[in-house]
Amino acid sequence: MNAVVADMVMTDPVEQRLLERWSDVRKIFFRNLQVDIHMGVHAHEQGRTQPLSINIVLYMRADTAPQTDSFAEVFDYDQIRTEVLALAGARHINLQETLVEQIATYALAFEQVLAIRVSTEKTDVYPDCDSVGYELTRIRAD
Repeated sequence: MNAVVADMVMTDPVEQRLLERWSDVRKIFFRNLQVDIHMGVHAHEQGRTQPLSINIVLYMRADTAPQTDSFAEVFDYDQIRTEVLALAGARHINLQETLVEQIATYALAFEQVLAIRVSTEKTDVYPDCDSVGYELTRIRAD
């Protein structure tokens, strides 16, 4: 294995674990999906929105490659984005952990999704850091 490939495998332990079982794993990712959300437990977070950045990596089954360049042959990631936006806009959420758990549970309900990594970051919490966040990685049990 060349150094570049070895480095890529070693930097993503979820991918490495999945590749021990399957010969191919695809990833779909959302990088820095920006939402304004009612979130937080502190008094100053109540009754207002704040910016939240969401990152998602879906580790997908790669049993078959698209043969006809058809949308019907691939996972429709619009449904993930739509659900994330719905969750973010539905109600006040106290904890980042709650939203991350809801996103992971939703995504893992799709048979094609083998694992997920989800992170959220509040980007205006402290003036001396870019963000404060939470991350969850989950591999399907079965």
